Amino acid sequence: MAEDTSQIEPLRTLIVDDEPLAVERIQVICADIGAINVVGTASDGAAALRLAEALTPDLILLDMTMPELDGLGVARALAEFDKPPAVIFVTAHEDFAVEAFDLEAIDYVLKPVAADRLARAIERAIARHSEGERETSEWLQELWVPHRSELLRVAVSEVGRIDAERDYVRLHVGPASEGRSYLLLQTIAGLEEKLDPDEFIRIHRSTILRKDRIRGLRHDGLGVWSAEVESGDALRIGRTYLSKVKAMAGR
Repeated sequence: MAEDTSQIEPLRTLIVDDEPLAVERIQVICADIGAINVVGTASDGAAALRLAEALTPDLILLDMTMPELDGLGVARALAEFDKPPAVIFVTAHEDFAVEAFDLEAIDYVLKPVAADRLARAIERAIARHSEGERETSEWLQELWVPHRSELLRVAVSEVGRIDAERDYVRLHVGPASEGRSYLLLQTIAGLEEKLDPDEFIRIHRSTILRKDRIRGLRHDGLGVWSAEVESGDALRIGRTYLSKVKAMAGR
């Protein structure tokens, strides 16, 4: 159910894109969303920062690829503001999703922009704004993964297992019985650094598990151990990681 926004002050919104037709398209969509108020537009990163400082928007709909200062650079600069605005990236490129969630963007909407997709992203921004100061965490809370023609937001709390596949990781999401998995362009070592060690543990150079999905540890002989997970699978524990896994189990 969509949140009732009738009593919420419209979010002051800035649109940033170097393509005039893209700006026009987004303005048309925003005109039908009463919970936001477009206060300005900018066609490059430097202008976006000047307007953001002058207009103090609550939300910026930000293109990723622009000449000179790109969207990531703008987002990094905005993060240094005393009251940084929320950011929704609106882009034709899905390759920057990892960098985007590192910057705690609200969402990542792919072009050509669908009205309902942008409206959902704005609903998330409104919900975040209405919460006020949200709890901060040094650990990763969500991921965006490519799926068909869009990017899906996946809560880290839903990820039960992560497998390395060359330069990618495969995220196993939800109950094991559902069998949902997604590929993400990210190394397993890089992702491990962003995960809360109280919730996740690396058991092999190719495998990270959510701790509460581990049902037990099994000694297979000759110093070889496996972790049994809720699906019934037994996953080999690498020797490098064995002492840490045993310590988790109080051994």
